[in-house]
Amino acid sequence: MLPNLTDVTGGKMFGYPAYYIHGKLFACIFEDGVGIKLPEDVAAGLLTNAQAVPFQPMGRPKMREWVRIDHQSSEDYRHDEAVFLRSIEFVGSLKKK
Repeated sequence: MLPNLTDVTGGKMFGYPAYYIHGKLFACIFEDGVGIKLPEDVAAGLLTNAQAVPFQPMGRPKMREWVRIDHQSSEDYRHDEAVFLRSIEFVGSLKKK
């Protein structure tokens, strides 16, 4: 789903597949889920969902703009298309450091 979107490129992060918009990471597969960067309020709202947990790769502290969405089937991530599109919009609007 993600590689087919305009301006999205694939790569690696933490040794797993990752997805970038204009060279900036917005989502990555990690363990049994997908880490995704969103505005802080959107991320906090997703944490009320049973499939979302704070994204803490490799034991790092919680990141306020990141959540990990876990689904049993990879097809279930298609139901989160609006979340992925929001992430692309948000990360694409951030200035490079």
